[in-house]
Amino acid sequence: MTLFERCIDIVLKSEGGYQCDPADKGNYTSSGELKGTNFGISARVFPDVDIKHLTKEKAKALYYKHYWMPMNLEGIRNANLILNMFDHGINAGKRGAIRMVQRIVEVKADGVCGPVTTMAINTYVPRIMVIEGYGMLQSVYDHYKYARYKYYADLIMRKPIKKKYQKGWYNRLHDCHF
Repeated sequence: MTLFERCIDIVLKSEGGYQCDPADKGNYTSSGELKGTNFGISARVFPDVDIKHLTKEKAKALYYKHYWMPMNLEGIRNANLILNMFDHGINAGKRGAIRMVQRIVEVKADGVCGPVTTMAINTYVPRIMVIEGYGMLQSVYDHYKYARYKYYADLIMRKPIKKKYQKGWYNRLHDCHF
């Protein structure tokens, strides 16, 4: 089983099957047609896909082509970090997911996972992270997981309407590991 196959199996458990929630902007094409999402593939991003009849295999192919390959994660040595970056890229945007780790490893946050970013990730020396007065030595993976939690908490603070997704987002983070 390839790393992509291992990652996509976990991602698809979080994404679920077909749903057509009129309150979710991702369920609409840019022309305003309500088509829904299926396996996390949204009408907003893929307006020409038959969302309702999308197969799991077709969804995997779309994820591979439009997320996995462009994110260029395979040179990273930590499989759990790769999974989290891939998952966050799907859920919150590819470039934002990469910029998040770039800020942690202190390289230019351009949203491109090239050789400089990959090397910085792979040579990252664990650092102390202080949370609620307690300091702990944390890997880049630990810092990334925390940054994801903070991302969702900040999003909910800025847009309280998103609170209805909080439990699902936090469950997604909790389950995002091998």
